[in-house]
Amino acid sequence: MATTQECRGALERLSDNLATANGDVRGAAALDRSLSCHITDLDVTFTGRLENGRITVTDTSPGPPREKAQISLAMTGDDLVSMVDGALNFAKAWGSGRVRLEAGFRDLLRLRTLL
Repeated sequence: MATTQECRGALERLSDNLATANGDVRGAAALDRSLSCHITDLDVTFTGRLENGRITVTDTSPGPPREKAQISLAMTGDDLVSMVDGALNFAKAWGSGRVRLEAGFRDLLRLRTLL
């Protein structure tokens, strides 16, 4: 089972990947939105912002998200680490229910490029 530190590291690597992406992926990540990522098996939530193609984690708190974010993710720590490392396809994980993504319709249309 992935640790809280490993999950935070995965989010930092994801931020680096988005920041160096090109084309459609870079455009899709160039949103300014509040973000939460609930790690279900650890029952911890990372909150922050997706801004200018980077993810900035501003807080880590126990339990589910305290406030609704504009983009909310929920998954196990192992799934987060596997997706960032490229071993788990986000679209397949989302389609099978292993990953939950909640966002407004317009954001989902932009984020589909990342999927």
